Amino acid sequence: MATHFYTASSLDGFIATDQHSLDWLLKQDIDHDGPMAYAAFEKTIGALAMGASTYEWVMRHEDGRWGYTQPTWVFTHRALDVPEGAAIRIAQGDVADVHGEMVDAADGKDLWVVGGGDLAGQFADAGLLDEVWVQYAPVTLGSGAPLLPRPVDLELIDVARNRNFMCGRYRVVRG
Repeated sequence: MATHFYTASSLDGFIATDQHSLDWLLKQDIDHDGPMAYAAFEKTIGALAMGASTYEWVMRHEDGRWGYTQPTWVFTHRALDVPEGAAIRIAQGDVADVHGEMVDAADGKDLWVVGGGDLAGQFADAGLLDEVWVQYAPVTLGSGAPLLPRPVDLELIDVARNRNFMCGRYRVVRG
């Protein structure tokens, strides 16, 4: 079992625009069944952690439908509407306090920190982040939400090209 931060980034290190938009990402050419693509990765995931901005983007982008079947913890300090029947838990505070619940819910599968570089950084700070997967898109944004807004040492363990994306998989180096 491992905890992964799997995301896409602009070449200048941003995962969303200042307005939390991913329009720049969705127009890029990627093979959804190609190397390091989402479809195969998502099959290995048993539980998700997500920040409120990512959750709200997903809900807007999917017109209020929740597409994930895995239990999901949304970390937030504000009230959020949750679709009926969705396995969503609202969480606050230290990620270490809910990590054990997530591991139990994942039933032997991996955990995915879906969005939010700061949330991924909190998992790293707690020694709970194992890998970072980044699909680098051929675009620069100039500003926005940073990939990881704090120092995290990484070791490259795999690299691939998926059409327009340069994909890297990194192990988090501890201590």
